Amino acid sequence: MFASTGSSGLYKAPLSKSLLLVPSALSLLLALLLPHCQRFFVYDLQAVKEDLQIWRLICGRIICLDLKDTFCSSLLIYNFRIFERRYGSRKFASFLLGSWVLSALVDLILVEAMWYFFGIATAGNLPSGFLAPVFALFVPFYCSIPRIQVAQILGPLSITNKTLIYILGLQLFTSGSYIWIVAISGLISGICYNSKVLQLQQVLCIPRWMAKFFSWTLEPIFSSPEPTTEARIGMGATVDIQRQQRMELLDRQLMLSQFAQVRRQRQQGGMINWNRLFPPLRQRRNINYQDGRQSEQQASPPLEVSEEQVARLMEMGFSRGDALEALRASNNDLNVATNFLLQH
Repeated sequence: MFASTGSSGLYKAPLSKSLLLVPSALSLLLALLLPHCQRFFVYDLQAVKEDLQIWRLICGRIICLDLKDTFCSSLLIYNFRIFERRYGSRKFASFLLGSWVLSALVDLILVEAMWYFFGIATAGNLPSGFLAPVFALFVPFYCSIPRIQVAQILGPLSITNKTLIYILGLQLFTSGSYIWIVAISGLISGICYNSKVLQLQQVLCIPRWMAKFFSWTLEPIFSSPEPTTEARIGMGATVDIQRQQRMELLDRQLMLSQFAQVRRQRQQGGMINWNRLFPPLRQRRNINYQDGRQSEQQASPPLEVSEEQVARLMEMGFSRGDALEALRASNNDLNVATNFLLQH
């Protein structure tokens, strides 16, 4: 029940692909073939403070030494690839860099606070790996990804398209004794960077020349081809009914969004042409309730779509056909169209 994130695979997400492959491969190599080298990748703040081993701040915060942490963080990075598609590789890399640097400072503050107030020495027990930026990505995930209910359980409790992601984050949060320090520092750094505190987005960012250099050298290695066909999620009446219900729920959300926009504008010429504002999102067929006839509304002339908005959606990884369909359905509202595509 992962959050649906548009096109499957890692198309238009070379940085996410590199973060999945390189640290995971090194983590497996250290665990299975080179266990004697793991000491060089231990995240030991005590050694950083007393022996000035600054290199441990880098080596200890890139590769996970615990394989279950590697697995959980890899699944989360795969789901968070939608932000690279939405913002571009440079802005995504800048967010990761900013949260990585800020979380290192917050780690030092939290470790000193634990020693000062409670007398607990945690500097040598922090988990290694690229964990803090992963927790930082939960901030834009919570703020910008729409929540869609999938099932209702136990009265007010419901399962949404984001439930499993939060459960996976909770599993990573509880995987070690002091990983909560890294998690809190990641969330704090994500909030600070996402809210543009102290102009951090301008200070901690990837320079344009560096982004062009890596785009020229590394992007061809980690780029993925555009998916030509999307596999069906499942077969059978139950899955088809569930997918149809989700489509109907998205229809209602789009209608409410458009209706709120229309109410704010002065309408002239009498009645509102609802068929123009809300054309069918997709041609749907319910195989369980076929009655031998099709009820199709008279289609209105296709709405002209801005090529600039189509290009922006295609840069996020969506196909041109889906981008045109979503923009027409949302009356050229880029935000509504993006949210619609992210749920399919």
